[in-house]
Amino acid sequence: MQTMQSCYAKRFRQLHRTCLRSLQSQPLDNELQRRLDRNPKKVEKPSPITEAEIVKWNMAITEKMRNGHCDSALSLFETMSHRTSVSWNAMISGYLSNGRFDLARQFFDRMPERDLVSWNVMISGCVRNRNLSGARILFDKMPKRDTVSWNTMLSGYTQNGYIDEAREIFDKMPNKNSISWNGILAGYVQNGRIEAACQLFESKSDWEVVSWNCLMGGYVRRKRLIDARRLFDIMPERDEVSWNTIISGYAQNGELLEAQKLFEDSPIRDVFTWTAMVSGYVQNGMLTEARRFFDEMPEKNSVSWNAMIAGYSQCKRMDLARELFEAMPCRNISSWNTMITGYAQSSEIDRAWSLFNEMPRHDSISWAAIIAGYAQNGCSEEALRLFIEMKRDGERMNRSTFTCALSTCADIAALDLGKQVHGRLVKAGYEMGCYVGNALLSMYCKCGSIDEAYTVFEGMTQKDVVTWNTMITGYARHGFGKEALKVFESMRLTSINPDDVTMVGVLSACSHTGLVNKGTEYFYSMDKDFGIMAKAQHYTCMIDLLGRAGRLEDAQVLMRNMPFEPDAATWGALLGASRIHGNTKLGEEAAERIFEMEPDNSGMYVLLSNLYAASGRWSDVGNMRLLMRDKGVRKVPGYSWIEVQNKVHTFSVGDSMHPEKDRIYAFLEELDMWMKREGYISSTKMVLHDVEEEEKEHMLKYHSEKLAVAFGILTIPSGRPIRVIKNLRVCEDCHNAIKYISKIVGRLIILRDSNRFHHFDGGSCSCGDYW
Repeated sequence: MQTMQSCYAKRFRQLHRTCLRSLQSQPLDNELQRRLDRNPKKVEKPSPITEAEIVKWNMAITEKMRNGHCDSALSLFETMSHRTSVSWNAMISGYLSNGRFDLARQFFDRMPERDLVSWNVMISGCVRNRNLSGARILFDKMPKRDTVSWNTMLSGYTQNGYIDEAREIFDKMPNKNSISWNGILAGYVQNGRIEAACQLFESKSDWEVVSWNCLMGGYVRRKRLIDARRLFDIMPERDEVSWNTIISGYAQNGELLEAQKLFEDSPIRDVFTWTAMVSGYVQNGMLTEARRFFDEMPEKNSVSWNAMIAGYSQCKRMDLARELFEAMPCRNISSWNTMITGYAQSSEIDRAWSLFNEMPRHDSISWAAIIAGYAQNGCSEEALRLFIEMKRDGERMNRSTFTCALSTCADIAALDLGKQVHGRLVKAGYEMGCYVGNALLSMYCKCGSIDEAYTVFEGMTQKDVVTWNTMITGYARHGFGKEALKVFESMRLTSINPDDVTMVGVLSACSHTGLVNKGTEYFYSMDKDFGIMAKAQHYTCMIDLLGRAGRLEDAQVLMRNMPFEPDAATWGALLGASRIHGNTKLGEEAAERIFEMEPDNSGMYVLLSNLYAASGRWSDVGNMRLLMRDKGVRKVPGYSWIEVQNKVHTFSVGDSMHPEKDRIYAFLEELDMWMKREGYISSTKMVLHDVEEEEKEHMLKYHSEKLAVAFGILTIPSGRPIRVIKNLRVCEDCHNAIKYISKIVGRLIILRDSNRFHHFDGGSCSCGDYW
């Protein structure tokens, strides 16, 4: 927390210096200056206008500004033969309320004589625009301050997380009122400094009920129900908020019996009290009890209806959710958003889209819900199209929208669009904290730009365990095992403890780079060093590590000594190792176990078929094909895609639909000729058909990843990497061919398959052919 505060302070000082420089010479809007300077003598010359008339003019200006008619208000102001400070203040307040901070500041600077209200209004405007250093400059320049001035600065600091600066203001205040005390207390609570809030609370005895409620709410948010209840019990006075806070605290934390007892004891039950109980039951999955309370409510508001609808949506009971939605008399935008999210999570994306189109208006949450819905249902391109449409619609993007867009870009390796989202993220002023930063980090990792991922990682102001895990796993998937382990060792020096996912990433890094001894050391020290008991995923990583290294017997011994039965993934690791090292007998045993657990896992049928084909056992390959047909198992078709100029191009084997197919095929023929001159030989043993060698070569030539790579070379400017993503593992022949292609054309080619990344450059791959 101390580190976070020092970061805030450093950032604030930088912002303060920047704003100080900009405020020293602010140019006045040309048109505004021309209009204000026109006939200045006439404008400022006193005239026999009465006080009552001035009041009417000022009221008219205020009314125009209240209705958003800024130009009309300015015209009235210009025609006034006499202006008071109230007139100027009305214009400044009006511009601020209409979001025209620049014009408000220009009027403030032009005022012939400012009063205390002028200063307070302008400082408040700076605070509302999160221009705290600008507000502080004005505050320090004020010739006279009142309690409003001090409280405005105090509020600005607390609302933006600068709690130490807020306390400095509080301590210097010559006169503190209840707003001052409540403001600093709320600041401590809202910024998570609950112990400091307690100390402040104990320093004063005559707190208002709102302050007691504030501290109690802080305890509730941190699940400190014992402290919250102690405070509740000694409160000298309780109101509806007091009862609702403690009831909702118990309800949200699963203590429904105590919540219900307090509910029955409550002297006043309003709609919020009832809603707290409904929400508590919903959050704990007790929909029958929630519905009983909901039906008994004497009065319902939109929050009550939305809580019940959300409960049904989360349990994918969309029929009941829709029934309530249709019956809802006070439907609001949150109701629509809840329904859209519910349909999307229930894989009913068409219904979600239909509701989205029916909505009277959309907000950023609506857009985020429908974009996430398409992304979660595998419609990544449609999700990105909607993201771009949202941008054109002018809707302000929130953290959820940015996170969803970044995750979608990661899914389809749309790096260029991901970078554009990153740019908008920075422009919107979002800090690289954990929520958005982790999504950005994951995007760069999954799009094959590991160096940019590390730059983001280094620049993040806050890191949680997910941040570290993403970077470790990213390096591991890219084949940079040593770099992954360096990040892990750096993590050990922080206060963040590794978890299960961390160790899966570490063991995977060792597996992908053949670091057998290091991986074994980490595996057997997990419990002792980090208190992490090895789970199935960790054993699978170790079996994969040993198997890839050719230590198949050691892998089998480890599997036999597991404290639980191996699952399909563990047997799959053994089958994969058997294929690499040609151990047909062990491969058959592993496959048999997998078929018992997952009879529809087509990938395992293909792995065993590859093993048979490599051994020349064509009858067994045919039998596998018949077995798949009899069991109704379909092989997942291979697809590869590449992003060019913000458009994603998808290819399948022997693709005949792409508009550039003739150009692509002609180029592949040229490449094939050049590769053979360099010594390339097709890996025909991987073809699962007993046909002539020439036909096998032809079948391999037009795999989807080769088509995507060829299209990338033809369309992406020289000097830029070619990034291709495939839904399955890259085949041995394509891996070999792309090495040759990278040397012939002199391009960096980054291929992401279902298992890892391959960086092809100058005729070699980052995996060192260890995959």
